[in-house]
Amino acid sequence: MQSCLGLYIEKNLIKYAKVSKEKNEIKIDNFGVKFYDNVNKAIKQIVEETFSYKTPISVNLSGETYNYFQMFSLLTKKDLQKAIDMEFESYCSEKGYNKNLFETKYAAVQEIDNKEKIKIIHISDGKIELNKINQTFEGRKLSSIFPISMTIPNLIKAKPKENYLIVNLEEITTVTTIYDQKIYNVEKLDEGSQEILDKISFKENSISKAYDICKNTTIYTSEITDISSNIGTNLEDIMPTLYTIVGKIQKIINENLQKIDKIYLTGTGALINNIDLYFQEYLGDIRCEILRPYFVQNVNNNVNIKDYIEVNSAISLAMQGVGEGISGINFKKQSLLDKLPETGSKKSKKDSKNNVDLSGLTEALSRGEAALLRTAGALLIFIIIYGAFSTLLVKQINDKEKENEKTKTLIRKEISKIEEDTATLNKKASEYSTLTTQLKTASEKVSDINKSKNLIPNLLNRIMFVIPENVQLTSVQNDSGTHIIINAQAATYEHLGYFIAKIKTDSILTQVTSTSGIKQDGVVKITIEGELP
Repeated sequence: MQSCLGLYIEKNLIKYAKVSKEKNEIKIDNFGVKFYDNVNKAIKQIVEETFSYKTPISVNLSGETYNYFQMFSLLTKKDLQKAIDMEFESYCSEKGYNKNLFETKYAAVQEIDNKEKIKIIHISDGKIELNKINQTFEGRKLSSIFPISMTIPNLIKAKPKENYLIVNLEEITTVTTIYDQKIYNVEKLDEGSQEILDKISFKENSISKAYDICKNTTIYTSEITDISSNIGTNLEDIMPTLYTIVGKIQKIINENLQKIDKIYLTGTGALINNIDLYFQEYLGDIRCEILRPYFVQNVNNNVNIKDYIEVNSAISLAMQGVGEGISGINFKKQSLLDKLPETGSKKSKKDSKNNVDLSGLTEALSRGEAALLRTAGALLIFIIIYGAFSTLLVKQINDKEKENEKTKTLIRKEISKIEEDTATLNKKASEYSTLTTQLKTASEKVSDINKSKNLIPNLLNRIMFVIPENVQLTSVQNDSGTHIIINAQAATYEHLGYFIAKIKTDSILTQVTSTSGIKQDGVVKITIEGELP
């Protein structure tokens, strides 16, 4: 039975889950959340509490970067790796980075609109950051380091021909796009649960208390008629961040080439009550739900499902550690014994012996005759050696000329193929450029329509938190573009003045102007105009 301890480490807390796998059955043995001041002590406590002294540990990357390259699908694995390295080197050169300071991994997926191309999801992280992780786990059985955006899909059973977004509302928000059971894109947003926790903990002076407040907060939606339960909560610290995130999710949906069928919400932010209803209101007909691990029916029924959802990130890391998910994205270098191949060389020796038989010379030779004979023998040996060497050299030259001619012919053929491929590429590039322009125009039109559609609801959502109790809105109009006209009334000028001041200071509207006000039948009426930021 395989087992792995998944640790999702953030700024002030660690989510952990120990997962075991036997055949195709996955079980969660231990899980929880631990807040820390000293990360090493916290990890030691988790290992002891889960009895994971010899259990492999899987942790998350903390600052990875995603790049996307397009490659031909017919490239061999070796050529593909070279092409990816060249693209990343070009990216580093453009950004002024040193390529050697990064560790990289990649995943490949078929392009949606071009079957001849594959899309490379390229992931890089600094070697310094990876060394820090390795040092933190020195002496422990650290087996894997994974980007959380690539492991979180382990928690769902994606159906063929369906498209999903997984919005992981952790320290920062990651949005993983899945097309037809394959990870197709990853977006990292600047906003996340850490921004919310920092605001609340600044007031409460405790990150753990801020975390509990976040879990027990209920978001107001149009489906909830009794809003008295929300009075005194920390919605003013939560809603601006969620409002920004949901706006960026809407943009991602609009820019997607495929229709999104469902959105899964997970992470610390997903623990806020009614957050799925809040996303649903803004995202229209796309179904939004909290991500529940697909194998949760196999776990202890006495445990609240929300407790498992709380540690989804750690569970996904542990699942990756027991062999689930995409292979080849582990940033932990494995210690392997290098085997050097045995190589040898054969030396051919050619011994040539030229013996001159002098046994038939019975008569004594004079000194001159002997010298002449020795000279003739030496000359004969030289001629034989020279002739053999010349023959061999001529043969080698002829062989090289034939080989060179074959090489030239092959090069000419390859050049001809390259020229044909270049012409095809230029044609495809022109077609792609035209389609891109058309798609961008269509996307901008759709974005403008959706933006206009949500102007008034978004504005009212923000006004809800600043409008005084005695001020009433009689009408809100969007006559053109981002221009807003608000008609309001109150019993006194002071309440209206306070309302106008809050609109300006909270940047709800810019370039704000208002009429002086008309008092009729004890009610002061005023018109406020401004531009949406």
